[in-house]
Formats: sequence, structure tokens, C-alpha cells
Amino acid sequence: MTRWIELDGVVNMRDLGGLPTRDGRITREGRLIRSDNLQDLSEGDVRHLVEELGVTDVVDLRSHVEHEVTGAGPLRSTPLTHHHHSLLREDLDAGATVEEALAVRWGRENPAPRDGTFWARHYTGYLTRRPDSVAAALAAVRDSAGGTVVHCAAGKDRTGTVVGMALAVAGVPEEEIIADYVLTAERLERIIGRLIEVEPYRRSLPTHTLEEQLPRAESIAAVLAHLDAEHGGTVGWLEAAGWTPEQVTRLRDRLVG
Repeated sequence: MTRWIELDGVVNMRDLGGLPTRDGRITREGRLIRSDNLQDLSEGDVRHLVEELGVTDVVDLRSHVEHEVTGAGPLRSTPLTHHHHSLLREDLDAGATVEEALAVRWGRENPAPRDGTFWARHYTGYLTRRPDSVAAALAAVRDSAGGTVVHCAAGKDRTGTVVGMALAVAGVPEEEIIADYVLTAERLERIIGRLIEVEPYRRSLPTHTLEEQLPRAESIAAVLAHLDAEHGGTVGWLEAAGWTPEQVTRLRDRLVG
């Protein structure tokens, strides 16, 4: 079974249903969908998401400056519930131009090599610098009436961290979470090619190779290990963020049949 969702306006969208859990169940199809930027969706794409897949909520993890770059997307004209929870620091944008702010967003100012260790630090930074947004994004999935699309720009880093945590709550084994994360590598060249069609991204994306941008197993594994070591797992992290056991159960029940 393929989990890729083929639409005209995205290249990295897939359904996170059909994954096994440790207690022998399967994640539900149509409940959690991960994606890259939704800006280029066609009218047919919108109809497919809303009418055929039953999407009711969209969780956008991009920064405020990325919104300024792209404007309102086509899903904004639908009755879907939209949630915007940036995983990046917003105080960096004060007084900056769009191009300068995007340079910070995409790390041009940081010459560190983009290896698995770099990305692991980047991802755990979401948990330490924007725990409010991570918890709120997962709450949106928990409380949605139908399917939820979680996306950022590439659908790799911010999205991969949030949906990985959701799958962990659902009881999906670590090896399955990792396998889903690295699946984005199949589309990476197309993802980057699409991003640089937007002029500010073209000027601000760091000049790193595709190899440096690859999703590596050790990056997401390090996030899961961090959650285990510091909080006893994703559930412990959510409880530290204020979730009740009932809210954790509600998220699990939404995702697992």
C-alpha cells in the first residue's frame, strides 16, 4: 500500500495511516496527513482533500515571515479550521527584511555541516524553544473533527518532528517512525526544486548539497531518545506541558483503530 497522496500542488504529502502499533493495532487512514507547503494546491487538490479525504484541520508550522512571503493559500477560502504554530523563534525577525529573516530561518548564518547531529540539535531545539507550539500543534490533531494536515515548507524537519511525536503517542514503534521520516528522501530533489521557485527562498536557502539536506535516521532517533531520557517518552513530555492523561488518550484514540 502506498501512503503517498499525489496532488498537483504538493510533492511530499502522505497519509500516516496503516502503520502498526506495539499493541497489534493499526493507525487510522485519513486522520493524520503530513505535507510540504500547501500554497500551490489546485482547485481539484482542495476538493480531494476536503471532500474525499475528509480533512477538517490544517496545522501550519511555518514562521510568520514565511506567511508574509507566500500570502494566503487556497485552503484559506474553505471552511477548514486553520492552526498556525511556528516552531521557530519569531523575535529574530524584528527590524529584518523578509530576505534577512528567511536567511536566519534557513540557517545561512550558521556554517555548521548539515549532518545527522546538526539536524538532531535543530529538532530538539523545537522542543526547548517552542514547546508551546509543539504542544498546541499536537492538540490540534487531538481535537480535530476529521483529518488533519500538518505541514511546513518542505514537510521534512518541523513536520517530521511533530508527526513523529504523534505517532509515538499512538504506540507506533520507533523503527516505523524512523522509516516514515526517511521516506521523504525519495522526494527531496523535487521538494527543494519546488521551494526555490519562490524568489525569497531562492535567495535565502543555504547553498548546501542534497546530501546535507537528507533526512537521516539518526536525526529523528535522537529526538525520540531525548524525549525518553528527559521525560520518559513523548507522553511524559506532553504531561509536563500540561496535558492530562485523558487528553493523551484522546490523541491516541484519534490515531489508532
